[in-house]
Amino acid sequence: MSWKFFLYDWGGLNIALFQAINAGTPAALEPLVWLFSLVGSYWTAPLMLLSLWWWSKSATTSARGTAVRHRLIGFSVAFLLALLVATILNLWFDFPRPPAVLGDMVRVIGNKELHYSLPSGHATYAALVVGALWPLMGRRGRIGLVLYATWVGWSRIAAGMHFPADVLAGWALGWICTALVGWLLPLAAPVWQSARLTSAWVWFTVAASAGMTDQLTKFAIIRMFAYGKQVEITPFFNLVHVLNSGAAFSFLANAGGWQRYFFITLGLVVSAWLGRMLCQQRPRLEAMGYSLILGGALGNVADRMLRGQVVDFLDFHWRLAHWPAFNLADVSITLGAALLVMQILIQGKEVSAEKIERHNHL
Repeated sequence: MSWKFFLYDWGGLNIALFQAINAGTPAALEPLVWLFSLVGSYWTAPLMLLSLWWWSKSATTSARGTAVRHRLIGFSVAFLLALLVATILNLWFDFPRPPAVLGDMVRVIGNKELHYSLPSGHATYAALVVGALWPLMGRRGRIGLVLYATWVGWSRIAAGMHFPADVLAGWALGWICTALVGWLLPLAAPVWQSARLTSAWVWFTVAASAGMTDQLTKFAIIRMFAYGKQVEITPFFNLVHVLNSGAAFSFLANAGGWQRYFFITLGLVVSAWLGRMLCQQRPRLEAMGYSLILGGALGNVADRMLRGQVVDFLDFHWRLAHWPAFNLADVSITLGAALLVMQILIQGKEVSAEKIERHNHL
């Protein structure tokens, strides 16, 4: 007997529990199944972030606002970590979903899916939401959070999407990521505070980490997937292995070949300029933006120098409309640019406030 028989199949109990819940759910509860599958989806993460941000701004006390902001930061980091780990586990184990195991015996509510059952992404996300909101809630709120996570897990079993073991694994993953981030962020806070203006080495470390993470993910894709292979992760997201001779999001990909040397030169020039900017005193948000752009630029330059083309593997789509495939270097560059825009907006508000205050004094 294998470890899977004891830890996942539970000696047959995993399938027995699934059949009892899936077949025993009345048809009248199908709207609830759909509802909790919706509110337990990763797609609601932007709404969660927006709600926490609004809560932090509208808090009646500064201490409450600070507490909510800390949960916002923790949820954001834990969400990205859990998404990465869940994707790796799905691909690594590749456990079949209930319809692939039990066939027509499964009642499926929604699109039938056959692969990547462990862990349940919905259960993982529900645990992340509970972990983020738990310290901010009273007794009744915490009871509501437990019920929310329970109903999300039930909905995935009732919909025929996951076995109970997948749901438990998702809850565990979300809790572990939340706890890990909660432990690491206080340790990173002193470094972040000390890097407010002068610690250029911190920002170069961020840039190097972004570039190395990008290269490691590309190496994993090259080793795991043949060129052109496409693996469906969700109904809207695929992992692919494609090569892009152009810039971010396939810009100039169909040029005649000259673009390789042009983008190598451009990337090195931009990287040198960004490095010079990071050696100067910069506000933290601006420095973080420059470092993320630097890391992403170096990641794609390394691809062009080593492979001649850039490896892309993230494919988001809606039905037959596909956004051009991209990679973590493109994500890093985009996030860095967004941080620079935020810094400009913040500086604009500060300047306006100073002008108003100066005018009032006059």
